[in-house]
Amino acid sequence: MTEKRVPGPLHGLWVASGFLTRIPVGDVSRGDTTLVDMARAVPWFPVVGLTIGAFHGGVYFGASQLVAPLVAATVALGASLLVTGAFHHDGLADIADAFGGGWTVEERMIILKDSRLGTYGVSALAVALILEVAAVSQLSPTDGFRALIVAHSLGRAMALAAMLVSPTAGDGMGASYIERLSTRTVSISIAATVIASVFIAPTLWPLPFAAAAVAGVVALSIRKIGGVNGDVLGAVTVVSGLAVLVISGI
Repeated sequence: MTEKRVPGPLHGLWVASGFLTRIPVGDVSRGDTTLVDMARAVPWFPVVGLTIGAFHGGVYFGASQLVAPLVAATVALGASLLVTGAFHHDGLADIADAFGGGWTVEERMIILKDSRLGTYGVSALAVALILEVAAVSQLSPTDGFRALIVAHSLGRAMALAAMLVSPTAGDGMGASYIERLSTRTVSISIAATVIASVFIAPTLWPLPFAAAAVAGVVALSIRKIGGVNGDVLGAVTVVSGLAVLVISGI
C-alpha cells in the first residue's frame, strides 16, 4: 500500500475505513497497510466510528418501525457486525481468553496470538452481545439512533485515549503503530469527538462511565501483560461503547 494511490490529507481516512470495516475501499485492507499509514489513520478512527454508528442506528430505527424493539436491536447488531467483521469484539474475546486462562505474561501473550476461542472468550463475547441488544432495545428509535452514533464514535475515541496514556505490550502491529502516533493530532481527534457527541446526544453524562470502563480495562491490561496492544484496544472500544448504551437507557 502506498500513499500515491490515495493522495492528499484524506489518505488517513481512507486507510482507517479499510482497516476498521469490511467495506471495499480500493486496495486498502487490514493486511495491506504500513505502520506510517496506520499512524496517520488512527486519528480518523472516531470519524469511521460515527459512520458505522449512523448505519447501525439507521438499521435499528428502520427495523423498529416493522418489528419489536428486541428484534430490531438484534437485527441492527448483526448488520453492524457484518460491516466491521466483528473486529473489536474479536479483541474482547481474545483478552478474555488470555487474561482468564494465562498464568504468566508469556502464557497470556501466546494465547492472544492464538486465533481459536476458549470458554472465557466465548462467554465474554456472549455477554457483550446480549448486553448490547438489551440496552439498545430499551431505547426509542430516535434515542437509539443517537446513542449508537455516540457509542461507536466515542468508543473509538476512548481507544485513542488509551493509546496516549498507556504503555504498549508486545511487538504486534497494534503496539508498533501506537508508538508512531502524533499526540497533538490524536488529542484533537478525541476532543472533536466529545464535542460532536454532545451535539448528537446533548448530554455528557455517559462520558465518565465510558472513561471509567476504559480505565478498568487498561488497568487490568497493564497488570496482566504490561500495557495495551491491538486486542486490548478492541476491547476498550467495545466496553466503552457498551457503557454509553447502558447509561443512555437509564
